[in-house]
Amino acid sequence: MASDEYSFKAFSEHAFYREVNEALLDRADLRRGWTVVDVACGSGAATALILEKIRGARDTVVIGIDMSATALRDARQKVAGVYDAVVEFVQARAEELSKAVRRAADAVVFCNGIHYIEDKVGLVKEVYGTLRPGGIFAFNTGFFEGAMPPETQKYYRRWMLKALRKLKTEYNLSPEHTKVEARKQLSPEQYLELLEYQGFVIKSQEIVRTAVPEQGYVDISRFSDFVAGALPGVPIKTASDVLVESVKETFAEVGGMTAWPRNWLSVVATRP
Repeated sequence: MASDEYSFKAFSEHAFYREVNEALLDRADLRRGWTVVDVACGSGAATALILEKIRGARDTVVIGIDMSATALRDARQKVAGVYDAVVEFVQARAEELSKAVRRAADAVVFCNGIHYIEDKVGLVKEVYGTLRPGGIFAFNTGFFEGAMPPETQKYYRRWMLKALRKLKTEYNLSPEHTKVEARKQLSPEQYLELLEYQGFVIKSQEIVRTAVPEQGYVDISRFSDFVAGALPGVPIKTASDVLVESVKETFAEVGGMTAWPRNWLSVVATRP
């Protein structure tokens, strides 16, 4: 398969995704002249938003970090026209932040990826050590305990039951039942406790509701990390095809709905 066939890129280009990330960056109150690290920058959607807010000062630096060379290639292309800020990209894992960033940062931003990190305690330590005193850590996630509004849970259940039946009847496959640590979703309270335990001071914590259209669920079903979490152990192409077909059928059956609401946890903290 193509190296970028199951990437996050298509999902990241939806308007609702831009809006939730813009809201996070507004709350983080990023300033011109800062050094800002964009963790798990992917194809550069959040990197571009950060640059929109703080470029123009001579000493502005934005550093995008991602473990995917393909994603970094896309990110470089996305911000290729920026000349009034220093933009750097580093291939590294989020857990290696202090090694990847050799200067004290004014802010670390992590858009919709912290839920994938297995060692969240270690990650928060890395962020704390990368920030200067007074620095900002801002993150959001659409995958936490409480992300699905109660009225939508029946749709998700129908979607997943359809996928499981299709997987069994058409491919004679079943997903693995083990759930790795990185797939366990924390509650908002657990995230706040994690930050405070490492010494952060919570500046704001909000639950933001947005409408995710059918195509958004189709595109997330073509993202390898989501697919592996939804149907673990199933070959990626088969699992993705089943999820896409099943979500389209579910939307068709519920009738009249073009989007399902979803909650996003948005947190901004400071290093004292």
